[in-house]
Amino acid sequence: MKKKILAVIGLRSGSKGLKNKNIKLLGGIPLFAHIIKSAKKSKFINRLIVSTDSKRYQKLAKKWGAESPYLRPKKIAKDSSQEIDFIKDLLKKLNKEENYNPDIIVRLLATCPFQKSADIDLVIKKVLSNAYDSAVIVSKYKQHPEKALKIIGGKKKYLTPYISNNPLKIGSKLNRQKFKNAYFRSNVIVCKRFVIKKYNSLTSKKVGFIIIPHTIDVDDKSDFDLAKLYLK
Repeated sequence: MKKKILAVIGLRSGSKGLKNKNIKLLGGIPLFAHIIKSAKKSKFINRLIVSTDSKRYQKLAKKWGAESPYLRPKKIAKDSSQEIDFIKDLLKKLNKEENYNPDIIVRLLATCPFQKSADIDLVIKKVLSNAYDSAVIVSKYKQHPEKALKIIGGKKKYLTPYISNNPLKIGSKLNRQKFKNAYFRSNVIVCKRFVIKKYNSLTSKKVGFIIIPHTIDVDDKSDFDLAKLYLK
């Protein structure tokens, strides 16, 4: 039997880093439309839904070829809201209203416009193979986390290493060859449906992956300007 593979794109209104970034025009089309186009080219995704709290965004999502059957409740559409909550809400509504229960969920970000459909399919394959119950696309960090700093203190603020909390390490030379490579999660997370219920998460204990070069994730104006340069 053919697997039901649902792609979900979150499209919350009211972004603060860059106002209305999800619908801001990039290359003549809304930012979110780029990931919709990639998802529709996938060999495996057979349903694509946008979850949004905005009727305006809902209308635009449908215009660009995605479903958007339900508006996201305001209580799970805040800055502090967890991603897993709107996905669980959507799955609950799909089950109740349509008796639709996907076998695999593919979480995509509207803010990553250059995600290739071929990479989306590669990470879906990791889960379809049953080698993993969840899988993620990652990219390698250019700077190792051991070099990260944070600002702490009250009126008098100062720097300290993010991980070790030892200020004496700020000026020390770290031999990067001794560190294992560090990676950050990119745009795509894929999981079997039971993972969400069992772990209240999109990832299970052992997570499969594919590695791609660094991708642009639009969060603020500088990211958006970089995306425009990339298109040129």
